[in-house]
Amino acid sequence: MPVLRNEIGEVLRDARLTQGKTLRDVSSGARVSLGYLSEVERGQKEASSELLASICDALDLPMSTILREVSDRFAHAESLTDVPVMPSIPDTVPELLSSMRSR
Repeated sequence: MPVLRNEIGEVLRDARLTQGKTLRDVSSGARVSLGYLSEVERGQKEASSELLASICDALDLPMSTILREVSDRFAHAESLTDVPVMPSIPDTVPELLSSMRSR
């Protein structure tokens, strides 16, 4: 299962890079230190709702757009929990055991 702060950070980074903005551009617009913004993008710090709103303003994106993308990523990850990691391999051992017991 994904971690919320990681997904928020990745979505924010993707939005920033799509716009061709630097960390300095966004940190200046959001009035947050460049280092702190970098930690938010890397999922090392939790962004408060106020900070997230400031970053979204600096990116000129509605917060709902960012949160929708995060929600979509979670929905996708949750759908993958039903997919087996390893393919199912038929187990022939029970057949061997039952034939050995019948002796």
